Amino acid sequence: MKKLFSLTVLVCLVLSLAGCHGSREQKAFTPPETFDDSRDYSITFWAKNDTNLTQVNIYKQAIADFQSLYPNITVELRLYTDYGKIYNDVITNISTGTTPNVCITYPDHIATYLTGADTVVPLDELFTHPGYGLGGSQLRYDGPEQSQMVSKFLEECRISGQHYAVPFMRSTEACYVNKTYVEKLGYRLPEQLTWDFIWEVSQAAMAQDDQGNFLLNGQKVLIPFLYKSTDNMMIQMLHQKGAGYSTNRGQILLFNDTTRELLLTIADQVEKRTFNTFKLAGYPANFLNAGQCVFAIDSTAGATWMGSDAPLIDIPEDKLVSFETVVMAIPQFDPANPSMISQGPSLCVFNKADPQEVVASWLFAQYLLTNEVQIAYSQTEGYLPVTTKAQESAEYRDYLSRRGEDSDLYYSVKLDAAQLLQQNIHNTFVTPVFNGSASLRNAAGQLIENVNKSIRRGNPVTEDNLDDLFQEVSALYRLDQISASSGKVNLGPLPTGAKALLAGLAICWSVMGITFLIGKLKMKKR
Repeated sequence: MKKLFSLTVLVCLVLSLAGCHGSREQKAFTPPETFDDSRDYSITFWAKNDTNLTQVNIYKQAIADFQSLYPNITVELRLYTDYGKIYNDVITNISTGTTPNVCITYPDHIATYLTGADTVVPLDELFTHPGYGLGGSQLRYDGPEQSQMVSKFLEECRISGQHYAVPFMRSTEACYVNKTYVEKLGYRLPEQLTWDFIWEVSQAAMAQDDQGNFLLNGQKVLIPFLYKSTDNMMIQMLHQKGAGYSTNRGQILLFNDTTRELLLTIADQVEKRTFNTFKLAGYPANFLNAGQCVFAIDSTAGATWMGSDAPLIDIPEDKLVSFETVVMAIPQFDPANPSMISQGPSLCVFNKADPQEVVASWLFAQYLLTNEVQIAYSQTEGYLPVTTKAQESAEYRDYLSRRGEDSDLYYSVKLDAAQLLQQNIHNTFVTPVFNGSASLRNAAGQLIENVNKSIRRGNPVTEDNLDDLFQEVSALYRLDQISASSGKVNLGPLPTGAKALLAGLAICWSVMGITFLIGKLKMKKR
């Protein structure tokens, strides 16, 4: 009986270990007391640019300047044209243990990276290290202190109570308005755009002559209102309405009555041909610059493409139409309480077996927060530096003061876009980050895209068929694995190890129960 009991306990222990296999608990990173600069390090940096050679040169210059300060650290740059490709490559490399040392990414993506144990370094202890932390005494460059990071931007990089990234650049969305057309239609731009104003002006713009030309522009083509990111459109509309989207714990709230109302309104505008999206129509800036759009919503980082004098234009010169461009905050439901999304790339550091290599990576990531890099990169597009140290510097203030001096570095629309965010930091918000939040974001935009496609294919969108749309999008992005009513995550079928553990525990308790009964019976016989 003793042998049987010992065997039972042993089986339970083995099965417990099997069931725990694959745990993804993240451990705190303990930084070494000092950085060993007697050694050589080679680190990789994965970065994104919009085929913008100026940005590429800024990266290269930053690496050269950093390596002159730390000649024992070699930085290898790998460039991507899409954040999604960085994300896919990181996911692939996690399984092979070949992640980069530093990469530009988004918190939604980092939440997925964290499903691999100890993949991304929690940075809180590195922030406060007296030697090589933010503003540390041993740094060979003038980096920002933690208090000089824009607190709202830094908070966006916190996941499950810890910082797993630092912000690199920030942007929001802006409405680029053809003011000339608005006034031609008999309207004056309000101080704050509203959704009602957008819809009203857009409908007024649809008047045509007998030949089918639009009276507003004399062309056959006119899309009064174009939106680049329908993900952001739905998310911001819900936030402005105070409606549900998700909770910090991953509870999906997207499929609610307010979402229904918004989709029906959008469907009505699609039927009137006043509204379209980037995925179905094309890049908003191209329509705006050709005089085929009144309101174009895109990132403030895309300001260098917006306007008839924009430094970056993707249409032939003979298609350009001259007009006055005004940069405004996105339309609101309650203009007295504006709300807009905060977005933009962040920097994360990946864990390695050698803590000294992690510190070398952190020193480079932190160097990208210096004024030299922050101001130079922000000047390439309508980005805003993420530190008050850069924003309040004499160099950056001088840059903003020279608005309109040329149509390149001081392009007025680009500077207006950066200042729009700077003046509205307190009105920005971010969505909760969790494993699956990237899919939820895609689903939010897909609702609008599906409504748009359905109407244009002659299939009406009504209250009766919205349930089918919700189910379709939920299944497409696997959101049906999360219970919207309880907020409990349904992880699908239990892993084999977990099944084995539960089965083993059941067997163990059964064997122990039988053993106990046999012992009792023998005692009675005696």
